Amino acid sequence: MSKRDYYEVLGVGRDAGDAEIKKAYRTLAMKHHPDRNPGDVKAEELFKEASEAYQVLSEPDKRSAYDRFGHEGLRGMGHQGFSSFDDIVSSFGDVFGDLFGGVFSGARRNGPRKGRDLAYQLEMTFEEAATGIERELEFERPTECVYCGGSGAKSPDAVRECPSCGGSGQRTYRQGFMTYSTTCSDCGGAGRQILEHCAECDGAGRRLEQRKVKVKIPPGVDEDARLRLREEGEGGAKGGPAGDLFVVVSLLAHEEFERNGADVASQVYVTFSQAALGDTVRVRTLYGESELDIPKGVQSSDVLRLRGEGFQRLGRKGRGDHMFLVHVQTPTKLTPDEERIFGELLEIEREKAEKNGAGRAEENGAGKKGILGKLSSLWG
Repeated sequence: MSKRDYYEVLGVGRDAGDAEIKKAYRTLAMKHHPDRNPGDVKAEELFKEASEAYQVLSEPDKRSAYDRFGHEGLRGMGHQGFSSFDDIVSSFGDVFGDLFGGVFSGARRNGPRKGRDLAYQLEMTFEEAATGIERELEFERPTECVYCGGSGAKSPDAVRECPSCGGSGQRTYRQGFMTYSTTCSDCGGAGRQILEHCAECDGAGRRLEQRKVKVKIPPGVDEDARLRLREEGEGGAKGGPAGDLFVVVSLLAHEEFERNGADVASQVYVTFSQAALGDTVRVRTLYGESELDIPKGVQSSDVLRLRGEGFQRLGRKGRGDHMFLVHVQTPTKLTPDEERIFGELLEIEREKAEKNGAGRAEENGAGKKGILGKLSSLWG
């Protein structure tokens, strides 16, 4: 049977924000929760379906792939459904922590929980983004205290069952025909009390761990590109898996280059003579120096192109181009020989103007829009 649209499952529009998606999921999870519908197979299936939809729409990478390609777009992204309630709680512990607190059984909440995802901002130069790099990242992440195993107690003997709730983490009250359960205020729902805290984590059960991991950044990455390192995020609880680490790329501004997708742009300055007669000049690119042919008669604001000298096209073969915006420089200081030569040229130009009729030079439209503004027509 084909799967329903995830937006339809949660009852939200395709433009819904994170808060709206989470709220819709919480509502459905409360309605179809197995503890509220014991023995109802249909409710359990609806609960799993809502959880699967939330899993996809709450993660930017998965949501983007789903929006573009539907369910097929999730293949190869490690996406799969849930096999049990505990599996769901392990994935969405942050949601269930306040959604079901004090309403359903505490045993499930006290089971393994997945750690939260973390983000690391990695700054890169244009050149590094063009060629790709391997970088070792150093960071701190919260994880279970290795000295107490996450219990927060100095030793197993320093923990006792909570006398107020009998170790259930819940306190039950009966009022007429109704029975209510709330989180035990004496143990906070843990079902146990610590008599002597672990000295290493001060009873928190978690410590900051120094972590070093190597990451390979492929050629062609752009601003805000994200790479996922599985289980390198916050450590899980009670034997649960660690969260993921998202490496977010931040490109440093370049002194000469500007970028548009796989293409890169800069400026090239030529003399009157080079513009009139043509020449070959050395120019700087992402990969070092290259030769650029200046055609005879080139004008200011013309664009010259070096093919294949741009960024790698992600997911495709080949690289973009490097485009050069031409500026013809007017000399400000002339030697005597240069003045004589320019004077002779001026006389020739006057004779041509008298012969052909004085003309008005067309504006070259250079303006002050910046390189990308002047190349906008080429880049669409």
